[in-house]
Amino acid sequence: MHGRVPAPGLLLIAALSFGLVGCVTPPRQAPPPAGPLPTSAIRQASHQEPPAETAKAPPGPPAPVRVDDLVQLAVGRNPRLGKATFAIDAAHGKYTQAGLYPNPVFAVTADELGDRTGPTGIITAPQVSQEIVTGGKLSLSQAVAAREVDQAALALLRERYAVIGSVRSAFYDLYALERRVAVLDELVKLAADAVRNGQILLDNKQIARLDLVQLEVELARFQSQAESARQELPAARKRLAAVVGDPRLPVGAVAGPYDDVPVYDPDRTLDAVLASHPEVQSARVGVDRARAAVRRAEVEPIPNLTVSTGYIRQGQNKSNDWLLGVSAPLPVWNKNQGNIRAARAELGAAAQEVARVENDLAERVATSVRAYSAAVTLAAKYRADILPKAEETYTLSLEAFKGGQFEYLRVIQAQRAVAEARLEYNRALGEGWRAAADLSGLLLEEWWPGPPPAPKPAPK
Repeated sequence: MHGRVPAPGLLLIAALSFGLVGCVTPPRQAPPPAGPLPTSAIRQASHQEPPAETAKAPPGPPAPVRVDDLVQLAVGRNPRLGKATFAIDAAHGKYTQAGLYPNPVFAVTADELGDRTGPTGIITAPQVSQEIVTGGKLSLSQAVAAREVDQAALALLRERYAVIGSVRSAFYDLYALERRVAVLDELVKLAADAVRNGQILLDNKQIARLDLVQLEVELARFQSQAESARQELPAARKRLAAVVGDPRLPVGAVAGPYDDVPVYDPDRTLDAVLASHPEVQSARVGVDRARAAVRRAEVEPIPNLTVSTGYIRQGQNKSNDWLLGVSAPLPVWNKNQGNIRAARAELGAAAQEVARVENDLAERVATSVRAYSAAVTLAAKYRADILPKAEETYTLSLEAFKGGQFEYLRVIQAQRAVAEARLEYNRALGEGWRAAADLSGLLLEEWWPGPPPAPKPAPK
C-alpha cells in the first residue's frame, strides 16, 4: 500500500505515475532541539552585519525557525508590550502623585501704602499658609490609584499573551501554507509524469485522446493551485513578521510539530480561563477600585483645614505684629453628593463588568474550542478513515485497470480523491493548530506546544 507497484509494460506506465500513496504528504519533521535561535536567525532578527571573518564563509541555507523562537522575539520587541509597560509607569506616577501633600503657600502683602500716618503701610511678609488634609483623603486616593497600577500590570499580562497567541496562530498559518505548497508540488510532479507517460501510451494507441486530455487537465489544475498557494507565502511571512513586532524581520522556513495537535478539554479550558485570565482579574480589581473610589468620595465633604501665619510690620505705629489663622470650608450646600452618587453607580457598573468580561471570554473560548474541535475531529477522521479508504480505492482501481475492468478515467478519479483528501487533511490540521494557538494564549501557556526546554547544566 505504501510502495509503488512494478510496471510490467507501457500500458501501466501512466497508471503507475499516479502512485500518490505514501508520496504526497511530506515526512513529519521532528522539532529542532530546544534552545535559542540559530546564529543566522538572530543576526537577521537584529539586522546586524556578520563579522568580517564570518562574511567570507560561503552562506548556507538558513535554519528553520521554531514558534518559540519567534515568541521570544515578540516578547522583547513588540510595540504593544512596550506601550503597556509605559502605561504601568504612568499608573505608578499617578499613585505617587495621589499621596503627595499640598504645597504650602507663600505670600507677601502690602496694605495702606502711602498712608499719611505711615507711608510704608502695613506689610505682611512673609505669610505662609498650609492646607491640612483630613479624613484620610490622601491614603484613600492612593488606594484608588493602587488598583489602577494593578490593572495596568494585568493589562501588560493580557497584551503579552495576546501577542503570544497571535504569533503562534500566524506561525501555524504559514506552516500550513508551506505544507500545502509541498503537497501540491508533489502532485504537480506526479501529474506531469502521468502526462508524459500518457503521451507515450497515446502514441502507441493504448489509450484514447480523451484520457490524455483528462491527465492534462489534472496537471493544469494542480499547477494553478500550487502557484496560487505559493503566491500567498510572501504575504504570510510578512504578516508573521508584523505580528512579531518587526515588519522588516526576514522569516524563512518554519519547523515544528504538525501532525499531532495539542489536546484541550473544553470544560477544563473554560474553567481555567475564567479563573486566571488577566481580563477577569482586571475586572475584579476594578470592583475593588470602585469601592475605594466610593470611600474617597464619601470623605470629601470633611473640611480640610488651612493654617496660616505671618509677620506684620505696621508703618503707622511702627509696631511688629504676628498673624495666625485657621480656616475651613463649611459643607453646607456642596456635600459631594453628586460625586458620591456617581461613584456608587460606577461600583455597580464595575460589578457588572466582571460578568460581561466572563461572558466575553466564555464566548471567545467557545469560538476557539468550536473551531479546534471541528478541525481536530475532521483531521482524525481523515487520518483514520477517509485517507486509508481513498488510498485503498486508488489501489483497487489500479488493479482493476491492469485487469482491463476499469477505464482510465476511474483511475484519474481515484487519484483525485486521494489528492483532495490529503489537501483537506492538511487544511484541517492547519485550522486545528490555529485554534489551539488561540487557546494557548487564553490559557496563558508560556511554552507551547511542548514543555519548556531542560535547563542547561551549570558549568563545573
